[in-house]
Amino acid sequence: MIYEVEGDIMLSRAQVLVQGVSIRDPMTRGIGRKLHERYPAMVEAYGAWCEETNPEPGEIWSWLSTDNLTIVNLITHEGDDDPSRVGRPDKIAVNRAFRRLNKLSTDQRFKSMAMPKIASGQGGLDWVEVRGMMDSQLGELLFPIFIYLVELDGQVASEPGM
Repeated sequence: MIYEVEGDIMLSRAQVLVQGVSIRDPMTRGIGRKLHERYPAMVEAYGAWCEETNPEPGEIWSWLSTDNLTIVNLITHEGDDDPSRVGRPDKIAVNRAFRRLNKLSTDQRFKSMAMPKIASGQGGLDWVEVRGMMDSQLGELLFPIFIYLVELDGQVASEPGM
C-alpha cells in the first residue's frame, strides 16, 4: 500500500526511513543532511562499510538507530570524488535497489516505511518512471509505504494507518 503524502519526513511515524545515496555519500543534501545531523554515527558506519565492501549501485545498506528507527540506504549511483557535484542515479540500479528493499522488508517484517521521491528529486530521474518501479517492486507489500512528495519542514504528514 503506497501512499503519497506531504510533510516533514523526519516527523514520520514509520518504522523505517529509506533514502537514496551514492557510494561513499557524505549525506550533505536533502534527507541525507537531516539524517546526518541526527545520526552522525550512521554516516560514519556507512562510510566504513563502503570502504570495507566496495558496494555497487543497486545494493542497499541498513542501520538501526539507538531510538529503534531503521534507516535503509539505497545505493542509486556511483559516488564522486568532489562532494559538491551531484551524481545521476542509474535506473537499473534504482530498480535493483527497490527489489532488494522488498526482500529486506519481507525478511525483517517491516510494518511501515517512509521515503522521499527516490532518485527523482536532486537525482533528476523522471518521477513517473521511478514511481512505476516502486509500484512494480514494492506495490505488493502489505504494510503502508509513505512517499513524501513535498517536504514541509515541521509539518506532520497524514499517514493512513499510523
